[in-house]
Amino acid sequence: MKADDDLNVSDKDWIDADKDTAGVRSGAKDYLDHIKHPPEDGGPKENAEWWKGLSQDEKDAYIALHPKAVGGMNGLPAVARDEANRTHLDVMRAKYQEELKAIPEEPLVKYKTIPGSGGYPVQVFTDEYAKWYYKYNDRRDHLNAALDGMKAIQERFDETGGKKHIPEAYLLGFDPEKNDGRVIMATGNPDTADHTAVYVPGTKTHIGSIGGDLDRGERLWAESNKLNPNSEVSTITWLGYDAPDAIPDARHDKYAAAAAPHLRQFLDGNRAAHEEASGNHGHTTLIGHSYGSTVIGDATKSHTSYDPHGGALPVDDIFAAGSPGMQVGHASDLGIGSDHVWAMGAGGAWGDDWWVREGGRKAGLGGDGRIPTDPEFGAHIVKSGVEGHGDYWDDETTALRNQAAVITGSYDRVQYD
Repeated sequence: MKADDDLNVSDKDWIDADKDTAGVRSGAKDYLDHIKHPPEDGGPKENAEWWKGLSQDEKDAYIALHPKAVGGMNGLPAVARDEANRTHLDVMRAKYQEELKAIPEEPLVKYKTIPGSGGYPVQVFTDEYAKWYYKYNDRRDHLNAALDGMKAIQERFDETGGKKHIPEAYLLGFDPEKNDGRVIMATGNPDTADHTAVYVPGTKTHIGSIGGDLDRGERLWAESNKLNPNSEVSTITWLGYDAPDAIPDARHDKYAAAAAPHLRQFLDGNRAAHEEASGNHGHTTLIGHSYGSTVIGDATKSHTSYDPHGGALPVDDIFAAGSPGMQVGHASDLGIGSDHVWAMGAGGAWGDDWWVREGGRKAGLGGDGRIPTDPEFGAHIVKSGVEGHGDYWDDETTALRNQAAVITGSYDRVQYD
């Protein structure tokens, strides 16, 4: 890539580079055709075997010419996916910023008054504003939200090795165009970690708000590392699905049902990449916050095209925080044994967490009317020591320490409720 005279790589430079890459991709077709292609409809294990069989030059070529495809391929090494997704991020950030600049300014006068029913005056959009609004408003909002998310991702990259001593970040998934966006990001390398946690956020999560969830992943890593500094830990924030946009939407299971196979595929890929790199599958904890726990419940019952029988998820522990229900009636139904299922709630009756949990019960998100914090559900009910629905990852809290204890397999350090 050739930068401008000031040596800065501008948005236009990235866009030009992407166009050039498209040309190279077309010109390199004959070269790429002699390389064994990724398995069609293959699972993570097949993807891992395909990648292992390529030479380093062939791997570099695929990353350079197909960054989006490589970045989204479950089973590939975290290092390869991260490199590909960083390239895709730079290109999309440049395209989004240029597209945003091209949107005309919002008209200053939005409303006009006209006679309404019964002669009463009503306000409606001006013709000029209506024309702008219906053509540009939604797209502008999406561009701004996605750019906010990209900024948060870049800030996480920049934090590596800084004052907080946070390890390398790995961008394992990135797609700003899909619904409200997709971001999957790890703190620490999951392929070599002794202990990995995958955190699934809930309602209202989107690419524009991902910064707060990335912060939660960092806190989980820091607390786990403090508890067990002699082990390597990786914590992953998984926004690989379209979360409900509002509480009324979260009364329905359809978002979780749609997300479930994607979560299973990612977890299968995480295990395949870890086994390839480390010769074992390590210890994995799956954490669901609020509606994210519903996604986990559905994932335990899901299947994929490469594994139509489904079966237990490739995880060792499941942790539900503020869960409105997991679509199963008992912890044992999650497939890993009830002794490895953990749940906690925040505050007392009538708090926002209580309303989420009881609302989910009423909406039918819990199997047989049970939710994870019910004793009858059969999970380990642990202390949280927090009051709010979003406080489970606050520093110096029992909730954070209990999650770290499970993540690191330090079960004797868990505080029960």
